[in-house]
Amino acid sequence: MVQRNYLLTLLLRNYYPHRKKTATACAFAKQGRGLIKVNGQPIENIEPECLRLKAFEPVLILGQDKFANLDIRIRVKGGGYTAQIYAIRSAIAKSIVAYYAKYVDESAKNELRATLLAYDRNLLVADPRRREPKKYGGRGARARFQKSYR
Repeated sequence: MVQRNYLLTLLLRNYYPHRKKTATACAFAKQGRGLIKVNGQPIENIEPECLRLKAFEPVLILGQDKFANLDIRIRVKGGGYTAQIYAIRSAIAKSIVAYYAKYVDESAKNELRATLLAYDRNLLVADPRRREPKKYGGRGARARFQKSYR
C-alpha cells in the first residue's frame, strides 16, 4: 500500500529543472494549498532581501490566484546567491506553465506563457552563457601578460 501511494504521488507531481550559470534549481509542482518552498523554507525567507522580489516575479506577474491551488517545492544548489535566485524564478515560471499544460488546458498554458515571455524571456528560456575557461599565458580567459622586448 505504501509503495502504491508513493508511486501515485510521483505521478501527480512534475519535475522542472532550470540552470543559471552553475546554479541548478529543480521545482516539483503538485496540487496543494499555494505553498512555495525553497530548500524546505518558505520563499519569504530567501536571502538576500534585495533579491527576494526577483524570486517572487512569476507570482507577481501572473497573480496569486494562479498559485492558489498549487504547491511548488524547489531544491537549489550550486552557484552564487544571485544565480540561485535567477534559477529559482525560472524554475517557478517553467513549473506553472508545465503544470497548466498537463492538468488544466492548453489555452490557459498559452496565455501564461505569453504573459511571462512578454515580461522577460529568461523566465522560460535558459541563458546559455557560461564562464570561459582560463588559458595559459595570461591571468584569465582573454587577458594576456604584458610583453617586454628588453
